[in-house]
Amino acid sequence: MKTYQASVTIQAAPDKIWALLVDAAGYPTWDPGMERVEGLLAHGERVKFFTKLSPGQAFPVKVTAFEPGKRMVLTGGMPFGLFKSERTHRVTAGEGGQTHFHTVETFSGPLLGIFGKNIPDLTENFEAFAQGLKKRAENGERG
Repeated sequence: MKTYQASVTIQAAPDKIWALLVDAAGYPTWDPGMERVEGLLAHGERVKFFTKLSPGQAFPVKVTAFEPGKRMVLTGGMPFGLFKSERTHRVTAGEGGQTHFHTVETFSGPLLGIFGKNIPDLTENFEAFAQGLKKRAENGERG
């Protein structure tokens, strides 16, 4: 398995953060690594992410778990689990108006040895995603 993750504490209500996470069209306004997102972020829906890391290339996923205000899981990869990516966003209410946001993506499957070599170190991208979300939720700034 190959895993990347990031966490951040945000001075905003969980509902505000969740609204940003499910607004597919809004991602480029706060996620510095995103070109665009096509589709609806809701349970069972298929979505395509277009990142600046791989311009013009679509990364199709399916929303496989969706707990409004709490958790969303995006799953992609090849048939039969030969190569799989699973990204989970968690939003957890804290004290004093703080909310904890955590995102993690795990790559797995029998073909990970082959495809995993082509996956760059995404640590910086994950940190930028979390910080962009924080800035946008706290004061409306771009990521």
